[in-house]
Amino acid sequence: MDNTKINQEITSAFGLDTPPIAMSFVNDQPQGVESIEGEFPSFCTFWRIAEEKTFYAPADKHFNCPIGAMVLGFEMPKEVQEQLGGLVKKMCECSYLSEDEPANIPTLTEKKAGVVYGPLKDFPVEPELLLMWLKPSQAMIYNEVLGCCKWSGSMESMALGRPACAVIPSTLNNSTSGMSLGCTGMRTFTEISDEHILITLNCKEIDSFMANLATTISANKEMEEFYLDHKKNIKG
Repeated sequence: MDNTKINQEITSAFGLDTPPIAMSFVNDQPQGVESIEGEFPSFCTFWRIAEEKTFYAPADKHFNCPIGAMVLGFEMPKEVQEQLGGLVKKMCECSYLSEDEPANIPTLTEKKAGVVYGPLKDFPVEPELLLMWLKPSQAMIYNEVLGCCKWSGSMESMALGRPACAVIPSTLNNSTSGMSLGCTGMRTFTEISDEHILITLNCKEIDSFMANLATTISANKEMEEFYLDHKKNIKG
């Protein structure tokens, strides 16, 4: 299934109001993909731009966001490392993070030169990660597709918090998917509405995800009809 078809089916199934985007981490700028120009305040800012166009962002375009550069595993110059230290200190001093947390924030283990961002529908290289904005009802369906809310002896599903971008290395390093409730920085820089949460999918799992999607949507539709009928038949 090609990216256009996957985009169409996901958008239709979830009723998305913003398009899913793709990300790939690369060592070289792909031929035919333009570098983004300008300065940007955060890593997550690129996610919203990618809803409209495809572009390549080298590591240094992420350096205005030391936390984002850190979670992406980029080699940072001394001045950016110092900014990172100052930012982490600020977070701890105001009790945004506790002092034992920064060392546990996940980072990408494989270092790359930059990132290709863009709409999934016409993404020009092999996507590594899908990113979507879902409402809670849509996120429930998403979790059902992945089997994350299946009752079992061990349930490990967990929605992450701050920083929101940490969901990306968490997903790519050791998971099939991720969910972040969205940190203050993400809400500020992306200006995404408060009713949306951040969802990620490791593209290694895309085939099984798409195979389960139609079944899950159908099952929920059938149960909705059952519940509506039950509601109608019970007199208050």
